[in-house]
Amino acid sequence: MKLQPLTAVHWPSVRAIYEQGIASGNATFETQAPEWESWDRAHLAHSRLVAVDATGTVQGWAALSPVSSRCVYGGVAEVSIYIAAGARGQGVGRQLLQGLIAESEAQGIWTLQASTFEENAASIGLHTRAGFRVIGHRERIGQHHGIWRNTVQMERRSSIVGAV
Repeated sequence: MKLQPLTAVHWPSVRAIYEQGIASGNATFETQAPEWESWDRAHLAHSRLVAVDATGTVQGWAALSPVSSRCVYGGVAEVSIYIAAGARGQGVGRQLLQGLIAESEAQGIWTLQASTFEENAASIGLHTRAGFRVIGHRERIGQHHGIWRNTVQMERRSSIVGAV
């Protein structure tokens, strides 16, 4: 598996993987994937990665979103990571998340946040193994297909960027 910067060229594959996550019911509150332009505006211009296998097929992606437009939060970002259904459990997520952490620190990000449905044990485990810690639980934070959902809030503080 090779990591590459995620660009508009990858969008059809990235969107398809995102749609698999949406269909799972445990990856996001979103009910449909946006168009490239909307997705692009909502994510930081840096720290966007795809994992590509030996055949050139995108097997997963990761990117960061700003948590606030206030400058004080300029070093804080929210993680999005999605793995193709056929590539799950093969280390793609680990490789992507490690790469995203390195990229984010190179860009001055000191805190990464993740919000995960409490039922998504695989995502919670992936983030925990990458140094994230649970900082809270949000009960009935939003409805997903008419059902109130709870989320687990996680964060990872950089050991090399910002206040240590």
